[in-house]
Formats: sequence, structure tokens, C-alpha cells
Amino acid sequence: MPNVTVGNIGELAPGSCKRVDVNGKPVALYNVDGTVYASEDTCPHRGGPLGEGELEGTVVTCPWHGWRFDVVTGQSPVNPNAKIRTLPCALEGDSIVVTI
Repeated sequence: MPNVTVGNIGELAPGSCKRVDVNGKPVALYNVDGTVYASEDTCPHRGGPLGEGELEGTVVTCPWHGWRFDVVTGQSPVNPNAKIRTLPCALEGDSIVVTI
């Protein structure tokens, strides 16, 4: 699986999330107290952009319909049948690297 550098930690403040393009695929990044997580960017409910959502602790809320997911596990805290795919993510120096 290739590692792809998707940005710099200075571009992703703690408590924030953003969308990035990784080889033509939208990916959401999340900064939880200095630890960066990544997931597919599409909410399974109606396809909302999770990277444009609100991050509270480890939970992102989809901006379209309010569905929520833990960015560490991908699991919804309210619906046991709802889950997003998380992606391996790491910091290499100040660079954010996602494994696809």
C-alpha cells in the first residue's frame, strides 16, 4: 500500500478537520489534540463530506444530516450498524502521511 503525503500539520489545527484529495479520492483528516486521523470522506447516510463537519473530541458530525462517527474507530456512537472506513495515518516530521 502506498504512503501519500497529504499536507502539513500546521495546516490542520487541533480540533479541526478538512478534506484532501489522495490519488483522486476524497479523504477526511482530523486533528485530535495533535494526533492526526484519516477516514473516507463520504458519510454513509447520504454522502455528506465528513471533512467539512464539526469535530468534537474524537467524534465528527456530518454537516448534512448530523450523523456522527468516532474518527479513531470509524464506529457511530449512536447507530451500531453505521461505520466509516478509517485509513492509516501518521506524522513524518511535520508531514501528514496517509496509507492508501
